[in-house]
Amino acid sequence: MSAAPLLWSVLFGSIGFGFFLYGKRQAAIVPLLCGLLLMVYPFFVSNTILLVLVGVALTAAPYFFRR
Repeated sequence: MSAAPLLWSVLFGSIGFGFFLYGKRQAAIVPLLCGLLLMVYPFFVSNTILLVLVGVALTAAPYFFRR
């Protein structure tokens, strides 16, 4: 295992934690769910490219799906 998946996991987990806190404080469901998914999905994805693609999609989702 290389260091790249670990670093990407830490990056997306940190972004997810920020989204989670924002969603919880603002009572916004989309950032809250995206934050939870960003913190959890790296445990299940081992391919680095797939890890980055899913992370970028989940990071961009609150921008496109505002509620």
